[in-house]
Amino acid sequence: MSEPIDKADLVKKLDEEGDIAADYLEELLDIADLDGDIEISVEADRASLAIVSDEGVDRRLKRLIGREGEALDALQELTRLAVQTQTGERSRLMLDIAGFRAEHREEIAEIAREAVATVLETGDEVELEPMNPFERKVVHDVVAASGLVSDSEGVGQDRHVVIKPCDEENGEEGEGSVPLDSVDSAESEENAESTESADSAESTESAE
Repeated sequence: MSEPIDKADLVKKLDEEGDIAADYLEELLDIADLDGDIEISVEADRASLAIVSDEGVDRRLKRLIGREGEALDALQELTRLAVQTQTGERSRLMLDIAGFRAEHREEIAEIAREAVATVLETGDEVELEPMNPFERKVVHDVVAASGLVSDSEGVGQDRHVVIKPCDEENGEEGEGSVPLDSVDSAESEENAESTESADSAESTESAE
């Protein structure tokens, strides 16, 4: 069993990831002749980068977001690979553009909060609509904070979150108690359409 990484070493490692990712993104913006500043931070033990614009959002910049964030997800993966190429280690960095992910996160969190309220009021399970890995993670985080239980069910595009009352008698715990590496592997496997592995691996993580 590997020893836990020192906090100072972790911050140093994440700062390095952020710098490498920023260099990669700056070069991409230059090639595409797009305006945008890059903000680097560390959130929930992972590097976080955001491409922002002080003078309003360049419409061309929105092309990097794509339909429902598909282009953003692809660019995030490319940026992770660019970091991995230099560090030799898999990156878990998160990328946002023009506040798309932050805004979408809040929308999904509100859906989760409404579902949690329903479960608390009725005591019944609530099944949400199918969501992608990022959206399910947001839901799991909200549910874990409420003290309820959440599981992901279904495969592929039908994979969705089910929110349940906490079953203390059976000792059931929500997916929020599972180490954050579990969700990372699930995201990779699901993106590669390895749904069987994703089913067994996916759960929440500390909030990329």
